[in-house]
Amino acid sequence: MCCCSFSISRGLFQTLQLRIRAMSTAMPSYNFETLHVSQARDSVLHVELNRPEKRNAMNNVLWREMVDCFKRIAHDTDLRVVVVSGAGKMFTAGIDLMDMAGDVLQPPGDDTARKAWHMRNKILQYQESFNVIEKCPKPVIAAVHNACIGGGVDLITACDIRLCSQDAWFQVKEVDIGMAADVGTLQRLPKVIGNASLVSELVYTARQLMADEALSCGLVSRVFKDKEATLEGAFEMASEIASKSPLAVQGTKLNLIYSRDHSVKDGLDYIATWNMSMLQTDDLIKSAQAAMEKKSPKDVPYAKL
Repeated sequence: MCCCSFSISRGLFQTLQLRIRAMSTAMPSYNFETLHVSQARDSVLHVELNRPEKRNAMNNVLWREMVDCFKRIAHDTDLRVVVVSGAGKMFTAGIDLMDMAGDVLQPPGDDTARKAWHMRNKILQYQESFNVIEKCPKPVIAAVHNACIGGGVDLITACDIRLCSQDAWFQVKEVDIGMAADVGTLQRLPKVIGNASLVSELVYTARQLMADEALSCGLVSRVFKDKEATLEGAFEMASEIASKSPLAVQGTKLNLIYSRDHSVKDGLDYIATWNMSMLQTDDLIKSAQAAMEKKSPKDVPYAKL
């Protein structure tokens, strides 16, 4: 009797171990030092820059954790949309100069060429911290309040949608600290706002761009009363997007980015090749049926992706 009980208990224990292992594989952990990650709505993740005592300045840990976080998000089938915001009084003060000074001022290497080699690799690592946002197939919404300086502009221009509060302002600060922006602003901002003269003015003078001007030039698509209203607006928009077919939404994002960087002809060829397989999804039939029954996409049980 004792042996039988032991055998059953051991079997239950092994089953429990397998279930825990499966759960840990299926649900990525989002515990970080500089990012606070939470479930905002169904299928919507909230990623918060979480160094409020340092005005969310971007230190080396944050740069690394952004890569780790968004790589996990990209493969998390429970998630469909991401909202990025900043904890505390502002979105971000940009790079943490004190923390990163060693990498910039004293790169390792025995001679100039080797120091330059190391420096280039370090810059590429920093670029990847925001490239992962663009590479992530899930749409990413930036919800900005108060200051968005330097690296913050690099971050939000890699996002798909940008919203802000009335007190928000934006500043490409790099020329004021003796450098050219090198993590994405100079490459993405011209394509975001489509005004070469304004881009040049902002990056050469480092002047502040206030919320109303950011709206008029297309840097943001909506302006809200305050931080709370901005977050609520971002979550509502994210929920609306999350209700659609994830195959359709994520395919749309990938094709938008491809088309941005290629000719119209190349973009059309790409979407034709894309849809020759993607149009064979059950989501198309489910969506058509819902439309005929006068139902919302929110009523359609789309499978995870």
